[in-house]
Amino acid sequence: MSVRDKTVGGIKWWIADYKDSTGERHQVRFPTKGEATAHEEKSKVAIRAGQYVSVDPNRTIEDAATAWLARVEANGMRGTGKLERTTMNQYRQHVERHIKPHIQGKLSKLTSKDVESFRDQLLGKTSRAMARKVMTSFKSILKAAKIGHLAADVTIGTSKREHRKVEEGRDYPSLAEIKRLVDASKDTPKLHALLLTAIFTGLRASELRGLRWSDVGLNSGELHVRQRADKYNKIGPPKSKHGTRSIPFGAELLTALKVWTLACPKGEERVVFPSTTGAIEHHANMLRSLRPVMRKAGLVTKGGKSKYALHAFRHFFASWCINPKERGGRALTAKLVQTLMGHSSIVITLDIYGHLFPTGSDRSELEASSRALLG
Repeated sequence: MSVRDKTVGGIKWWIADYKDSTGERHQVRFPTKGEATAHEEKSKVAIRAGQYVSVDPNRTIEDAATAWLARVEANGMRGTGKLERTTMNQYRQHVERHIKPHIQGKLSKLTSKDVESFRDQLLGKTSRAMARKVMTSFKSILKAAKIGHLAADVTIGTSKREHRKVEEGRDYPSLAEIKRLVDASKDTPKLHALLLTAIFTGLRASELRGLRWSDVGLNSGELHVRQRADKYNKIGPPKSKHGTRSIPFGAELLTALKVWTLACPKGEERVVFPSTTGAIEHHANMLRSLRPVMRKAGLVTKGGKSKYALHAFRHFFASWCINPKERGGRALTAKLVQTLMGHSSIVITLDIYGHLFPTGSDRSELEASSRALLG
């Protein structure tokens, strides 16, 4: 290994000259001796650690990002992974809005300090949650370029706010608020059926928008989740294999659905909650349609916006499934709640709703159980 100067076309360059672990020779030129020496030293350490990868000296971070996007999209198109249009657009936004404008230059000159600096920039310009998503994409770019080790120790931890527990009255309606909403919607068959479906089945907004009449058992009292509608109203499978599920429902929702089916516009997709023309309803329009009911029930913010979005009813459904029967709940096990919610893992269920399950410190329950055990 050596560093030497060389004049090419009247311009003096400094050459980092070395061989990798396979014996292949590399000559990388730099405008200054210091840069050439730094590259040689970094390569020497990487070769000894078995982490050295030969990087095209002319390839830029932008080149690597563009190649990564193309590969991710191609993999999704070939069916090797389920990649939705929304997800691909998010990756493009990560690259175009956050990565390309803020970290540039040659891949061969990128260091761990550069990656750390980029992370700090992200945290200063966007939310922690978004910074973490962008950083994950950037790490994937480096990994695809065979230099993922540069970002191995660069992380973005979660904040206390992100770990905030869902709370009744803030993140989802209380039982009293649910009753007010249901009463306020009774004069509008579609909204009444929509609210009751969200309340008693816990479907995601995308699942509500993609729900077909053929998946609703008006005789069996059971609803089947087999598809969902994405941001662009494209029908696709549920989020995961666990998203495909069956959910039983009671007489009140059954009645509301039977009333609504008589007036529901019939479109090609035959969805339960379509637009006025029978097409798949846009998410924003579905939310907008609930505003009058929210106002009538007195559930609006000081700015006049709806207090709750559709996802709040999913949280309510989970709490209803978990709450003890004396509080109007169903007292279901965590595993059954996971199944009904369509979570891919019980860990997700417990991370979000674990604090709602009984802790075992209920004295009255303990005394009653003790008496029952001893007769």
